[in-house]
Amino acid sequence: MEQYSGSQIVVLEGLEAVRKRPGMYIGSTGSRGLHHLIWEIIDNGIDEHMAGYCTQINVTLRKDGGIEIEDNGRGVPTDIHPTKKIPTVRVVYTILHAGGKFGHSVYKVSGGLHGVGASVVNALSKRMIVEVKRDGNIYRDEYVNGGHPVTELVNGLLPIVGKCPKTETGTKVIFYPDDTIFETVEFKADIIQKKLKELAYLNKNLVLNFHDENTGISQTYKEEHGIKNFISYLTRDMNLIHEEPIYLEGKSGDIEVEIAFQYTDNFTEQINSYCNCINVVDGGTLVTGFKSGLTRVINQYARELGVLKDKNENFDGKDIRNGIVAIISIKHPDPQFEGQTKTKLGNTDAKTAVEEVLTQEAQRWFDKNVEVLKAILDNTMKSYNARKASDKARTAILKQLNDVDTRSKLASCSSKKPEECEIYIVEGDSAGGTVKTARNRRTQAVLPLRGKILNVEKATLDKILLNNEIKSMIAAFGCGIGEEFDISKLNYDKIIILTDADVDGAHISTLLLTFFYRFMPELIHAGKIYKGLPPLYRVEYETTGKGRKKKEYRYLYNDFELEAFRKNNKDCKILNIQRYKGLGEMDAQQLWETTLNPETRVLAKITISDTVEADEITNILMSSNVPPRRSFIMEEAKYAKLDI
Repeated sequence: MEQYSGSQIVVLEGLEAVRKRPGMYIGSTGSRGLHHLIWEIIDNGIDEHMAGYCTQINVTLRKDGGIEIEDNGRGVPTDIHPTKKIPTVRVVYTILHAGGKFGHSVYKVSGGLHGVGASVVNALSKRMIVEVKRDGNIYRDEYVNGGHPVTELVNGLLPIVGKCPKTETGTKVIFYPDDTIFETVEFKADIIQKKLKELAYLNKNLVLNFHDENTGISQTYKEEHGIKNFISYLTRDMNLIHEEPIYLEGKSGDIEVEIAFQYTDNFTEQINSYCNCINVVDGGTLVTGFKSGLTRVINQYARELGVLKDKNENFDGKDIRNGIVAIISIKHPDPQFEGQTKTKLGNTDAKTAVEEVLTQEAQRWFDKNVEVLKAILDNTMKSYNARKASDKARTAILKQLNDVDTRSKLASCSSKKPEECEIYIVEGDSAGGTVKTARNRRTQAVLPLRGKILNVEKATLDKILLNNEIKSMIAAFGCGIGEEFDISKLNYDKIIILTDADVDGAHISTLLLTFFYRFMPELIHAGKIYKGLPPLYRVEYETTGKGRKKKEYRYLYNDFELEAFRKNNKDCKILNIQRYKGLGEMDAQQLWETTLNPETRVLAKITISDTVEADEITNILMSSNVPPRRSFIMEEAKYAKLDI
C-alpha cells in the first residue's frame, strides 16, 4: 500500500487558495472573471455611497494595461489592526474574510457580505497599488505576485507619500491582472461602461466617471431618476402600452424599496431584481412580494371599475404581468442569499416589505393616473381573453405530447433514475448517429433535431407548441411546459446542447437557449442546461524518457490552451495538430473521449449572471426589430476572431 501521511496533505495558506482555484471566487478565468475583479473593487465605493459618504467613483483604463479605481469615500483605515498588528489596509487587501461589512456598525447596507472581494483581486493580480487619503495624509501600499507586500512599514505603519486637504478622503486601487491565471488580461471598455451605466441607475446621483487612456474616450454616468430611467432605457426599442414608466418608492422597517415598471406589447414578462445593488438573477422573496402585491392591486381596481364582474374570476398573475418590464431594487441591512453567487434572496421580510410598499404606493399612483391604469387593465383583459381562447387548443396540443412519436428520433437510455441520466440534443441525424454509437447507453440519451427550431422570441406558447422539434423536446424531457411545468418530473439531470462549432451550430444553440430562457427558465436556474464543448485541437506529440520515445496525444479546447501547451512542453516534439471544425470530423472513440465521457469531457453550465443583460441581448438578437440588432453586431464585430 502506498504511504499516506500528514506530509501529503497540502494546506493552501492565505491567498494561495484563491490562485489555485480562482473559479470558486470569480466564476471563471475568461473575460467575465477578469471584469469581475473590477466590480469587486467598485463595490467597495458603492458600499461607501450607500452608507452616505461616497459621491464619486473614477474608473480609468491605463495605457500600461492596468486599471485604476478611485472613490471619495472615507478611505480604508490605516491604523494598526487590533488583532493582526499590521496596518488595517494590509489586512483588508491580503486576508480573506476581512472587512467592515460583517457587522452593522460600519455599513448598515452592503453588497459585499463575504469579505473576499479586495483580497481576491489582489491574489489574482501580478501587481496592486493602494493609496488612501485620510487625515490630510496620503498613504501607500504595494503588493506583487498574488498579494505579497513589498512596501516597507515605518514604525509599523504605512509610509506617508504625500499630503492633501483634510476634507479630501478616499481610496485609490490600481491593479494588473496576472496573465498566468487569466485567458486574457485585456479589459473591454464597452463592458465597463455598460456596468457603470447600470450602477448609475441603481444609485441615484452617484457620479461614475470613466476614462480610457488608450483611446482618450471619457464618459460620465449620473442618473437623477435612478431605476425609472433604467426602465426607459430597457424599453427604448419596444412598443409601449403607456408612455412614462411607473415609479414607486417607500420604506418598510429598515428595508428601503424602489420599484419601476412599464408595460409593452411583448408576450413575456421581464422582472429584474436587485438587493443592495446585486443583481439577484433567480429572484426570491422580493420578486414574490412584487408579484403578489401587483396582482392584488390590479384585481382590486378591476373590481372597483367594473372590468371584472362578481361572477368573473380574478385575473391570473400572468395575465396581469403580460408584457411587463420591471425592476425591483431594495436596500436590506441583513440580506440572506443562497450561496456565494448570491443568485436568490431568502429573507421573508423582503417579501413583506416589497408587497407593502407596492400596495400602498401603487394605489396612490393609480388614483392620480387613471388613464394609465385603464390601459393596463385593457392589456390585462386582452391577455386574459387570449389565454382563455387558446386554453382549449393549448390543452389539446399538450395532451398530444404524450402521443408524440419520439421513438424514431430519441435514442433513450436504459436507466430510469433521472439523477443519473442525461440527454444530448444534437443537430441532424448524421451527428446523432455517431453520438448514439459513442454514448453510454445506460445513462445517456440522444435527441437529434431535424432542422432548426422556431425562434420563440415574441411567440405565444400555443404557437411554439406547433413546432415538431419543440414538441419532441418537451415530450422527451417529461416535465411539461407553461402552467403544467413541473421540474420534479424531469427525466434527466442534465440537458446538454451539442452542436458544431460553426455558424449553423451557433445559430441552433442560440435558438435552443432562447427557448429555454423564455419558456423553461426554471431549468437554467436549477443548473440543468449545459453546452457541450468539443475540443478545437488534437495534438499528437512525442516525448523522450529513459532513452525511449513515446507517442502521445492531447485534446485542447481553445487557442489559449494550444499556446500554453507549446509554451510548457518545449521538450516535446509536436508531430501533428488536427483542428476540428465539426463533430462529423470525429469518430465514435474521439467523441466519447472529448464530449461524452463524464471523466474527460468539458461541459459549460448555462447560467444567468445578469438578468437585465440577458433580457436585453435576447431581445436585440432574436426579435424582429432590425436596427438595434444591426448596431449590436457592428459594435461587437471588432472583437470577433475570423477563422480563415
